[in-house]
Amino acid sequence: MDTTPTQFDVAICGAGPVGMALAALLARRGMDSTRIGLVDAKALGVALTDPRSIALSYGSRMLLEEIGAWPLPSTAIHQVHVSRRGHFGRSMIDRAEHGVEALGYVARYGDLVAALAAACERAGVATLRPMRVAGHTEQADSVALTLDDGRALEAAVVVQAEGGVFGEQDARSRTHDYRQTAVIARVSTSAPVAHRAYERFTEEGPLAMLPQDGADGHQYALVWCVRPERAQALLALDDAHFLAQLGEAFGERLGRMIGTSARIAYPLGLNADPGASARTVAIGNAAQTLHPVAGQGLNLGLRDAAVLARLLARDATRDAGPAALEAFAKERRTDRKLVVELTDSMARAFAHQGPGQALLGLSLGLLDTFNPARNLLGEWMMYGRR
Repeated sequence: MDTTPTQFDVAICGAGPVGMALAALLARRGMDSTRIGLVDAKALGVALTDPRSIALSYGSRMLLEEIGAWPLPSTAIHQVHVSRRGHFGRSMIDRAEHGVEALGYVARYGDLVAALAAACERAGVATLRPMRVAGHTEQADSVALTLDDGRALEAAVVVQAEGGVFGEQDARSRTHDYRQTAVIARVSTSAPVAHRAYERFTEEGPLAMLPQDGADGHQYALVWCVRPERAQALLALDDAHFLAQLGEAFGERLGRMIGTSARIAYPLGLNADPGASARTVAIGNAAQTLHPVAGQGLNLGLRDAAVLARLLARDATRDAGPAALEAFAKERRTDRKLVVELTDSMARAFAHQGPGQALLGLSLGLLDTFNPARNLLGEWMMYGRR
């Protein structure tokens, strides 16, 4: 006999990191966990084996600690080195300037999902998976959800937290195709620098090397943003030729590129400003899909979850739902807008050739000598707008 509840105060569609963080935070803040529902289209085992690497800010670590999802296997980032290929200028952000043990951390997606799933299970959150929401109807005092197995759920508030990648999404009110593809791999080098992350801007897009030690011997998580046709060519190369091209693009700061995992790729675009209603709201990647430059997408989504949990748990009644969602939209507007504008501007500005590139390189050099600006950038990367 199925004993899964069908009546919820909050139903969360999408049990990825942001959706599960919201569920665990709601329970942590006092909401009855039996009134929180998670619906996800994927089996948990699929997510647990996801090999992608993710960048977690120091602020995200603090959130994960609160809900018992930290520590998890990760590599600390002590420094971030930012440079422009072929141009003068670079900047270095260091943890010592901020008095923290790390600016951020690099972890495997599957490890983060495991930690959050355990936190939700301890809290007693009802989880339905694999299960897809086939449709929903919003009424005056609730939202009716229909699942693909025919079951019906009802919730006072529905949170969309299932984003997907840019190429699979419906267009939102603000959308832009960067005509870039991210090539993802784990690579090893002959002269790694412990705990230092690199953001290298090339003529095609940013190239990030994030420190990540592991049993497989690979030391860096690579996110290489290139034109779609170049991405296809890179995927088709054997390992030796791929590493040679990567070394040419990145330079010799880490010595030679000597090993790589299998590569995957996904298209990049901006898709933001989703629609909302009195009883439905989108958070995380479902609300704003960003370019991966500066690694802010997941961290922005976790800040969404933290604010929404606080507002919904403050007065967990059906009548309070619309007021909480209205307050959420107002409170999150500035942080969301700032991150969208900064990542969009960086993705566009550094990926085009022209006389302005020398000025962009010079700006990195000036940033490195002007401590207040560099510290402000570091604070933003760790915590977002506060």
